[in-house]
Amino acid sequence: MKLLKKILRWVLSIFFGSTILAVVGLRFIPVWVTPLMVIRCCQQVSDGKGLKLSHDWVSLDEISPSLPVAVIASEDGRFMEHHGFDYKAIEHAAKRNREHPEKRKLGASTISQQTAKNVFLWPGRSWVRKGFEAYFTVLIELLWSKERIMEVYLNSIEMGDGIYGAQAVAEEHFHTDAKQLTKAQCALIAATLPNPRKYSSKSPSAYMLKRQKRILREMQYVGTFPAKK
Repeated sequence: MKLLKKILRWVLSIFFGSTILAVVGLRFIPVWVTPLMVIRCCQQVSDGKGLKLSHDWVSLDEISPSLPVAVIASEDGRFMEHHGFDYKAIEHAAKRNREHPEKRKLGASTISQQTAKNVFLWPGRSWVRKGFEAYFTVLIELLWSKERIMEVYLNSIEMGDGIYGAQAVAEEHFHTDAKQLTKAQCALIAATLPNPRKYSSKSPSAYMLKRQKRILREMQYVGTFPAKK
C-alpha cells in the first residue's frame, strides 16, 4: 500500500508539473503542431488520401482585427467576461437539448475550452477528455492573457480539410494574408467553425451566406479586440 501511494504521488507530481510547465511554455512559444493535426494526418494516410497539412503561425497583430471579433460574435459572445466557462450558455444549451432532443445537440464550449482541447488534447466526447479539457481551460485562463488565448486559438483552429489557422485559410481560400482578410471574409470563416470540414469558406452554400450575414450583424455589438482602453 505504501508503495502504491508513493507511485501515485510521483505520477500526480509528474502530471501536474509537466502540464503546468507546458502551459507556461506555450504562453511564449508558438504552437507549431497540435494533437488534432497529427490525428488528421494519420486519418488521411489510413484513408489512402494525399497528406495535407497547411499551417503557418502568425502573431495576433498579423491577423485582421475583424477575425477575433467575428469568432467572438459566432462562438463565444462573453469571451472577455468569463473565466473559461460560460455558465449562462451551458444552462441555455442544457435546457434546449432537454426540451428538444430531436434537434442537433447545442454546445456551449467557449473559445478558451476549444483552445485547451485543440492544443493539449484529442477530439472526442468522453467524460475523461472533458475533465482534462476543464483542467487545461483553468490553467490557460490563469496563466495566459485573453489576447494570448485568442492568438493561439486563431492559429490552431481547424478551418478546412487539412487547413489550420488564420494564415493558412487566408492563403488557401482567399489568396491573401491573414492581415488582409476583409470583415466579410472573417465573418465567413467564423461561420464555418461549427464544422469546418463540412462547411467551406471557399465555396459557401446559401446556408453559410445566411450565417455570415448574421455574424456581420452581431460583430457590431462586440466592438474591437482587444478592447480599446
